[in-house]
Amino acid sequence: MKDEQGLLFGEVNGGVDAAASRPGKDKTAFKPVAKAGAPPVAPIPGAGHPPPAGGEVLGPGVGDGPLQRMVEGNFLQYASYVIRDRAIPDVEDGLKPVQRRILWSLHENDDGKFIKVANVVGHCMQYHPHGDASIGDALVSLVNRQYLIEGQGNFGNLYTGDPAAASRYIECRLTDLARHELFHDGLTRFIPSYDGRHKEPVKLPCKLPLLLMLGADGIAVGLSTRILPHNFGELIQAQIAILQKKPFHLLPDFQQAGRMDVSEYEKGCGRVRVRAVMEPRGDHALVIREIPYGTTTDILIGSIEDAARKKKIAIQSIHDFTSDKVEIEIKLGGGQDPKKAIAALYAFTQCEVSFSVRPMVIRDNHPVEMNVDEILRYNTGCLMDLLKRELEAQRDKLLQDIHIRTLVQIFVENRIYKRIEKMERYEEVQKSVLDGVNVFRSKLRRDVTLDDVEHLLGIQIRRISQFDINRSKKEIGDLKAELSEVEKNLKSPVPYAVRYLKELLKNHGAAHPRRTRIESFTTIEMRDVAAKNLSVCYDREKGFVGTEVEGEALAEVSSYDRILLLFENGRYQMIPPPDRLYIGKDLQYGAKFDRDRPMVLVYTQHDMTYMKRFTFGGAIMNKEYWCTPGGEARLRYFSDQPVAELYVKYRPAKRLRILQQIFPVGDMELRSAKSRGLQMTSKPISSVGPSKPRNWDDADTSAPAGVLLES
Repeated sequence: MKDEQGLLFGEVNGGVDAAASRPGKDKTAFKPVAKAGAPPVAPIPGAGHPPPAGGEVLGPGVGDGPLQRMVEGNFLQYASYVIRDRAIPDVEDGLKPVQRRILWSLHENDDGKFIKVANVVGHCMQYHPHGDASIGDALVSLVNRQYLIEGQGNFGNLYTGDPAAASRYIECRLTDLARHELFHDGLTRFIPSYDGRHKEPVKLPCKLPLLLMLGADGIAVGLSTRILPHNFGELIQAQIAILQKKPFHLLPDFQQAGRMDVSEYEKGCGRVRVRAVMEPRGDHALVIREIPYGTTTDILIGSIEDAARKKKIAIQSIHDFTSDKVEIEIKLGGGQDPKKAIAALYAFTQCEVSFSVRPMVIRDNHPVEMNVDEILRYNTGCLMDLLKRELEAQRDKLLQDIHIRTLVQIFVENRIYKRIEKMERYEEVQKSVLDGVNVFRSKLRRDVTLDDVEHLLGIQIRRISQFDINRSKKEIGDLKAELSEVEKNLKSPVPYAVRYLKELLKNHGAAHPRRTRIESFTTIEMRDVAAKNLSVCYDREKGFVGTEVEGEALAEVSSYDRILLLFENGRYQMIPPPDRLYIGKDLQYGAKFDRDRPMVLVYTQHDMTYMKRFTFGGAIMNKEYWCTPGGEARLRYFSDQPVAELYVKYRPAKRLRILQQIFPVGDMELRSAKSRGLQMTSKPISSVGPSKPRNWDDADTSAPAGVLLES
């Protein structure tokens, strides 16, 4: 990648014009992205055009000098080059330039035997200007996708992420599928390579929907693409359905298998969720058998260890036994429910991943956004065109073969070669042969040319002496029968294409079964599955609270729960479970935060005591709030439990006749945390609680029941 960037920025600084002006390259101005079927998009303002008279392009004070125009033009050409010639695949053959050049290099050197990858990379470098590293990485990726290139040696491990061996130690060759379905030299259009010394194909005459088979990822200047891979057999069946004008439905399929929810796939323009496949092993262990697309066992294990460190899941150990198949064993903590542990792994680790997809492709030399159905329909149209061109080329070849064989038969059977034995001038020889075969013009499909005469004159005497008339007639008959079949197929292209696809499916479909299972996932609430293994305690002597503090237990929570701290002056906070946090020695109440839980509060403020039932409601993390209006107060009683009545004992004072009262609580209306509450009394209170204090006088019946008044 470093070499590639260096070359590209070198082109920007001095060689973009030359790079964009290579023979065969499109020199037109780059156009903005359009969606398939949408009206043409207006060109970028100012891009490649002079500014309007008296107008400004970049803003006040910015001129339109030659340097600015050069920078704008060079950047636009650089962006165009990166999008069209590097990052975004072509919809027609489904390949990026480096992939196309690798396959063409293998085709040029294909003899059925394995070839050293280093040799393929070296050969490909005459077409690809970005160094051997990018070629080698792309080749290994194609081998691991198993469709087009067959590898021999260590090409890395798709599951563990282990890299491939050095290119001098591994070998590759084209698969039968690629050898027969990707190439046709007579139908391939070529352009000069980047240095003009060689010719490379503009596109491969590919009869496969490669873009959807392989998938694609790419990031360019202002554009990106992500197309997920699909199943080979399902794509071929969908193409048959398109030709037969039947409905079809396409879904991704991954080599790593796994389980997939496609409820939001939206024909390749939405998102998918993929999960690992795991199962219990005994009562205290889990085994992961399949991993999600885009992950490796190292990534997966790292995410599990990270979740365990954060105490989101409780595990004892992880063992990776993966080789050619995935096997990751997870030992669970004591008392952990395996089903709940599986849900927690999906919620907190890479055992479940989500992909947003956006199919951006190059079509007609411009970037276009298409969904997967549109891509497959386009590929099917390209297939029909290629099959027609192949049939036409085959017809022309058969006509030529029939013509030549008929000429040879006439030439030998009628002993026309005897006429030229005594002729001295070559022109006379040519004329004699031409006149001789023209007598039988009615047996030929076209006029005889001098090239045909040269072919006849090149026949060896040995071949003439051993010529078998009957055999020749049979061979010509076979060619005519084959020609008749070709012409029949040209008149009925759709049935021919359907037969071709069915034969392709028969020969190669069994080698590529669906691996990813389609399911519908239920949403996992993280709070419900997080391990409740955090014990939050409060050290009242030192003023610390947290999971690593010894003292008064406040709550058993998970890392996704929140803690409510209420202090003696009415101040409260909602915080995540801390490891160790200093909060002071005046904590009144601490528990797991529940915004809708009813609370009962009695407080004194400005010599007046109030009581209220309320809920805390919503709160922002770590922000300070007050459950008493106007700020600080003195809390007399607080409880999160239902209370029917409160027993209030007053401090003795002169002329104070009522020393105790009972206040009803159960029927009070719920209020907000900031509300004032109802007035209880202005008398000084010595104690208040849901039960009778020790100095309660049961014989004193003179005191009236407590009355709560609106403040």
